[in-house]
Order: sequence, then structure tokens, then C-alpha cells
Amino acid sequence: MPESFVVRREAHIAAPPAAVFALMTDPEKILRWMGTEAEIEPEPGGLYLVNVTGARFARGSFREVVPVHRLAYSFGWDGSEVVPPGSSLVEIDLIEQPDGTLLRLTHSGLPSEEQCAGHAEGWEHYLGRLTAVAAGGDPGPDPFYGRT
Repeated sequence: MPESFVVRREAHIAAPPAAVFALMTDPEKILRWMGTEAEIEPEPGGLYLVNVTGARFARGSFREVVPVHRLAYSFGWDGSEVVPPGSSLVEIDLIEQPDGTLLRLTHSGLPSEEQCAGHAEGWEHYLGRLTAVAAGGDPGPDPFYGRT
């Protein structure tokens, strides 16, 4: 079996877990920080579909949904042979803290160091935008818009 690569990220967010969870599972709220279109069915077996950059759809299905605490969903890119839909796994834990939420993200099952680096860059970018929105800010236009 080929080795897989993993991205791990943490973000401290100045909002309670319920608010962060809503920003990750409500299609209208997701679009405040990531994407141009979203269809989200946050229940086991439900669809995860986000047009992340306006030019590229991420697709998968939810494996685990523990409201306000945990999300796990398969992940990949429509039309990609390298990271096809559902070929990797995103796990997000939201841990309540006195000053907000600690978000821990693990993205596993990536096929190469190159893909790992690209997804790490993407998660760093979008978690920064999520952090800004959750704190009541506006992250501004997405500089990743149009990327394929």
C-alpha cells in the first residue's frame, strides 16, 4: 500500500464552538470565508460539495458529524486523477477554550509530498479566513479565486 501524506493544522478562533461549527456546515456561512458555491448535508453519508475557488469543486461525503465538536468527511477534487473525490479524509475537532475555540484539522490520505504541500497552503489560507470571519471580521476578496 502506498504511503500517504498528512496535513495537520491548528487555529485559535475567538468564537464559541457552536459558531465555528455553523461556519463550517451552513452553506451560506461557508461562503463568507471559502468558495463561491456550496452544497452541504452535514449528516453521515451526506454530501460535501464546495466550489472552493470558483474554478474547482471539492467533493466528498460526511463520515462523522458530532454537532459543535467534530466533523469528518472524505475529500477530493472533481476531475482530478491525483486526488479524486472522496480519496482523502478531513477530520476537524472543535475544542472549547476559555477565549473561544481550538480548531484541530487533520487531512490524511494525500498521495504525495507535493499534494500535501499544496493542501497545507490551502488549509492555512482558508483557516485564516475562517478565523477572521468567526471573530466578526471581513477577510476581503479571496486571492485564491480562480485557481485551478
